[in-house]
Amino acid sequence: MLPATARAAIFLLLAVAAVASAAYWIRLGVPVELAAAPSGRIACVSYAPYRKPGESPFTPGYVVSPERIDEDLKALSRRFDCVRTYSVGQGLDQVPAIARRYGMKVLLGAWLSRNPVENAEELTMTIEVAKREYDVIRAIVVGNEVLLRGELPQRTIAEHLRMVRAATGLPVTYADVWEFWLKYREVAPAVDFLTIHILPYWEDEPVAIDQAIDHVDAIYQKMQVAFPGRDFLIGETGWPSQGRQRWRAIPSRVNEARFFREFMAFVEKTHLPYNVIEAFDQPWKRKLEGTVGGYWGLYDDDLKDKFPLVGPVVEEPRWWMGLVAGAVLAAAVAVVGAIAGSARTPAATAVRLLSGFLIGAMGAAQLRHIVFANRDLLEWVLTGMTTTVAIVTALIVSERVARWMATRGDVSCATMAEALSGGNRSVTGGARLSGALQAFWLVAVTIVNLLLVFDARYRDFPSLLLAPVIVAFAAIALAHGGIVWRARREVEERLLVAGLVIAGAVILVIELPINLSADFWVLLCVVFAAATWINASPARSSAPAGGPARVRRS
Repeated sequence: MLPATARAAIFLLLAVAAVASAAYWIRLGVPVELAAAPSGRIACVSYAPYRKPGESPFTPGYVVSPERIDEDLKALSRRFDCVRTYSVGQGLDQVPAIARRYGMKVLLGAWLSRNPVENAEELTMTIEVAKREYDVIRAIVVGNEVLLRGELPQRTIAEHLRMVRAATGLPVTYADVWEFWLKYREVAPAVDFLTIHILPYWEDEPVAIDQAIDHVDAIYQKMQVAFPGRDFLIGETGWPSQGRQRWRAIPSRVNEARFFREFMAFVEKTHLPYNVIEAFDQPWKRKLEGTVGGYWGLYDDDLKDKFPLVGPVVEEPRWWMGLVAGAVLAAAVAVVGAIAGSARTPAATAVRLLSGFLIGAMGAAQLRHIVFANRDLLEWVLTGMTTTVAIVTALIVSERVARWMATRGDVSCATMAEALSGGNRSVTGGARLSGALQAFWLVAVTIVNLLLVFDARYRDFPSLLLAPVIVAFAAIALAHGGIVWRARREVEERLLVAGLVIAGAVILVIELPINLSADFWVLLCVVFAAATWINASPARSSAPAGGPARVRRS
């Protein structure tokens, strides 16, 4: 590529990337008009009190205090008429008595697992609570998604249901994903009504938000045909506010608000009995289901509404912070480059401004993501280190591009690389560092792709982290002046580059091209593969009229 053409291509690449990063943040701040919910009241909501970091139903000996339950139910009573629980252990046996204070009813849950001793204890306590708080309890939910987890045979579940009904005189039900009611039909005769879970996002064929309510309606009608004359409760339905995209199902605050508003309008017309999931965001679920698992709540973990039921909804109220971060880093990089750098031309300054804005804006986006995604100190340390390395990499490589741009446009790429490097000395310095960083990220992206191919369900696409890095290496590839040092293209490198392309194709098959998040990640992989291939090639030494370029190759 001729120097003048390369310079124009680099400017275009960096300008498009910077504008796209600005558009990303601006879009987060655009108010989205949604239809208002017909009412500010919601019939029933799933309640689990584990809304603080470190709290989990799997923590041995953990007991929820009555004060915490009182605080939670007092807040929930302003919007909900009923709560659904999943167990009576860990202090949750206090829920019905406290719910009575606030005029709420309870769908009392009894947790079943494959442990018969624990099941016996849970059912005994459930019966005691039901007898003591009889007037508050609408029904008892004996077991939740036990068939889905494969922990008990349906015959055993049916026996537990009949025993609890006989002991309490209250209606009993079992709750599971709708497909499992169709697959295991022996449980249905033992319940007073079927509690079905319909979660459009989690379907084997995920459903987009604009089709979500129609999907709920279609599944409900399908279940009525399959079990004629039976009563149903939609035991779980909802939409996540954060997490990875699945096909066209996109988690977002706006989409969660849209789902609940449209669902409430739907049940207002159809009068279907329902319970939504869930009251609060649950940080502990991120360990089981990835980022998305922790963000199904209508309230955040500080008891604050995540969205209103009327009026426009903004995805990120602090959207302007990304633009500020980009502008601040762009100015800092330009000033430092002008003071300390040897390349102080307008072209170099423009590169520093554009790349600095891109790195700052995407760095802020990555920080926003890890705030949502991280679960513990270890993850904060690991993602903090990785993000720091990514930002440093992008800054180092972008500065090399800026210095390349400062050379005269009528000089060949190879000669410019030599001028940039200060002769042969840079081959063991900055150029070798750039090459090492490129090799590091090549291996890192390969590992990520292996996980996305073989264990993708709960993993996010790390596009925000890698975008500035890959753009920087792509800019060097456009210059192709031997700036990234390679003695030769290694066999291992060829295999890794080919692996990026192959993995990208497999990811597109798994996720389908309708998944824009996957499409963008695959695009980054292909660009990185091409940049690596070019940057690992021997430098083109189309020497000028003064003799051959003296770029050291080994």
